[in-house]
Amino acid sequence: MAVIETNTKSSLHLRSNSLPSTPHPLLSQFEDNLQRLKSSEGASSVSSSSICDKLNGMQDLHDCIDDLLQLPVKQQALAQQCNEKSVDELLEGSLRILDICSTAKDFLSLSKENMHELQSVIRRRGIKTGLTLEGVKYLTLRKNMKKQIRKALVNLKSLKNELIASSSPMLGFLNEAEAVTLCSLEHLFLFLFISDPKGHSKNGRWSAISKLMHSKRAVCDSHESETNEFEKVDAALKSSSTENFQNDMENLEMCIEDLEIGVEQISRKLIRNRVSLLNIFNH
Repeated sequence: MAVIETNTKSSLHLRSNSLPSTPHPLLSQFEDNLQRLKSSEGASSVSSSSICDKLNGMQDLHDCIDDLLQLPVKQQALAQQCNEKSVDELLEGSLRILDICSTAKDFLSLSKENMHELQSVIRRRGIKTGLTLEGVKYLTLRKNMKKQIRKALVNLKSLKNELIASSSPMLGFLNEAEAVTLCSLEHLFLFLFISDPKGHSKNGRWSAISKLMHSKRAVCDSHESETNEFEKVDAALKSSSTENFQNDMENLEMCIEDLEIGVEQISRKLIRNRVSLLNIFNH
């Protein structure tokens, strides 16, 4: 079966003989949200604002999905078009995305904990001594976390490759939503992972990830304003630079908090949609 192409215009018009000839307004809204997320996949920016925009876009998309799943005609169509295997695959897919969101929340929580430990030492010992005492530890923890993010990216890429197209209109739009959601979460992991251009791993095992990272950085490298908040703090610690360090730390803290809120809201919407699906298939 053909693998879903998430970076091309949807070929599924969400219509069949079991659906009205005139699409429901929610279907048009779904397509609009889907295409906005797809169009952002090729963007080179890895700034926190671009990631937050993706998280907001995912929220809008999954809000629309839940509204669709509340329509009796769509519930009936989905129940009729799904066999036992497709139901299992759909529910399995929703669990996979929830697991990925949980992993993202763990990374963000760990990042915030590491940053707070660094800030605590700086407040007690001063910025120069604090950077000397805690900076190496912070960078070591960041390095270890990046290893885990690499594994998550490899797993995420594998999940994307396993997605298949469906001839069922109702299953089709749910599959496309899963595909674009995986892509958006991939961008979030890349945002957490990225380091200075000279710091990329040359291990062939991660060549695909490195290429993806380089492609996402193409524009950012020429625009300082788009420099990743994590990258700014990492670079300052590596060079022991105190210039603007406190401001960079404050920006990083706000960035992490915004991302935590966004991922938590996405998780709640995914859980709500999963409950709606379970209700449909259990009746």
